[in-house]
Amino acid sequence: MRIGVLALQGAFIEHVKMLRQLGATAVEVRLPHQLEGLDGLIIPGGESTTIGKLATEYGLMGPLRFFARAKPTWGTCAGMIFLAKDIGIEEQPILGAMDIAVDRNAFGRQIDSFETDLEIAGLSAPPFHAVFIRAPVVTAVADGVEALARLDDGRIVAARQGRLLATAFHPELTDDLRLHSFFCDIVKETLA
Repeated sequence: MRIGVLALQGAFIEHVKMLRQLGATAVEVRLPHQLEGLDGLIIPGGESTTIGKLATEYGLMGPLRFFARAKPTWGTCAGMIFLAKDIGIEEQPILGAMDIAVDRNAFGRQIDSFETDLEIAGLSAPPFHAVFIRAPVVTAVADGVEALARLDDGRIVAARQGRLLATAFHPELTDDLRLHSFFCDIVKETLA
């Protein structure tokens, strides 16, 4: 199983390490040809505006949109924003692949970052310890999108639409491999 990690900016190396711990071949993706032969892709946290600008500069926007329509793709934090169809502004380049609306910086500034335990549909106990850093939230989902996790106030912080996965937090900043394993299972389903 070959899973790419978009390596333009952000916490990509942590995802690479976790995938390798699970036995997957992890490929850092910076150019369009590096998407070839991949079975899945992770778009990491970082800064969504910068990711969009760099993806445009390196000719990745079209290839990434095509990839996300065809193969499993997971966006974490900024990656969630990059995957979404609606982020409330039109100037920022996004893939628009997942039928969700996202509030880009739902919790405020860096100082307002936090950690909490989440019950996530599809993961066994115990709760997943989630790290939120200038995180987005999902404000609306279309039919066919499943909310996998919510905060205590009801806001959606993890969602799945078929082979697309989005999390508002940074699972790569923990030692918990369960979400990466969950994504690998989605990839395996599409390969079967």
